[in-house]
Amino acid sequence: MQDGIAFYGNASSGHVYKIALMLAVGGIAHTYHAIDIDQPRHLRPEPFRSLSRFGEVPLLVHDGQPYVQSDAILYHLAEHTGRFGAESASRMARVREWLFWEANRLGMCLPQLRYARSFAATGEFPPGAVAWLQQRFDLDIARLETELSDGRSFILDEQPTIADFSLCGYLFWADDAKVTLPPHVAAWLKRISKLPGWQSPEALLAPLAA
Repeated sequence: MQDGIAFYGNASSGHVYKIALMLAVGGIAHTYHAIDIDQPRHLRPEPFRSLSRFGEVPLLVHDGQPYVQSDAILYHLAEHTGRFGAESASRMARVREWLFWEANRLGMCLPQLRYARSFAATGEFPPGAVAWLQQRFDLDIARLETELSDGRSFILDEQPTIADFSLCGYLFWADDAKVTLPPHVAAWLKRISKLPGWQSPEALLAPLAA
């Protein structure tokens, strides 16, 4: 395995977009390898198949060491660069809280809403499941709206961190999920979209799709 950063993903994944966005905004050199997630996991190509512990995207390989799970990858990249929250231990402690919150809250309901409303076959979700996911999302987005209502530019303060990249991963696909974003959340996403190097999921991931 060569030194440097190799990134494996798929254009339809918001978890992949989190990492792609950080790499783009951070100006972090890397090579990209698109993985067809419609393929059975045992047929996906090497070295992805051997290195991705759970057989999922995203996978990041840095100097031969594999890292999996999107928020864990963001955390590694922040520590590696000393940026986006890694400027101090206290900031990283706050970032870590948001990463765990995202995984348990938005990351648990929003991707499923997007899939259910834009990609799933009729009857694929049991009765009541999508309504439950919507209720969960409503609580989560209200929490995020409250956090951002004090006028801060980003989720911690005036500087973006990996917590912002994590939280926004699927929110730029709100239309696919058929959810409405409240005003402070929408304004925060707009500020993220003004960061140097930012690209929408369609623009950033489209060239990566096989």
